[in-house]
Amino acid sequence: MLALSAPLVLGATGVQSDVTASVTGLRSQKGQVLACLTTDPQTFPNCDKDPQARKLTVPARGEVHIDFGHVPEGRYAISLVHDENANGKLDTALMIPREGFGFSRDAPVRMGPPRFDKAAFDVGAENTRMVIKMRYLL
Repeated sequence: MLALSAPLVLGATGVQSDVTASVTGLRSQKGQVLACLTTDPQTFPNCDKDPQARKLTVPARGEVHIDFGHVPEGRYAISLVHDENANGKLDTALMIPREGFGFSRDAPVRMGPPRFDKAAFDVGAENTRMVIKMRYLL
């Protein structure tokens, strides 16, 4: 089951390639994985504030592969949430995530989510495939 939100705006050159991610380290097969691909450093990692972000929801069963489809060239970052209770958001306890999360380039997490530039990668003419490890704090 995939849910796709508003498409990203086509780049000036019209060059597009596929962006896919494989998710590793899920602690359970409960719920779903919420995925977001954005070009906006101001809204990363919360893509709800970016109307141009590409958002997907996939079941957290078996091997999880996320296919963002054809993406215009540009600089992007991906954020993931293992929404174990399928309520559509990252649950926290005293501002500490109770559910899993992950970022493109396995960007390090220190006192909060990474900045866009730590997770960012370039999309050009070649397809982009990456592995993102899910992390859990509680």
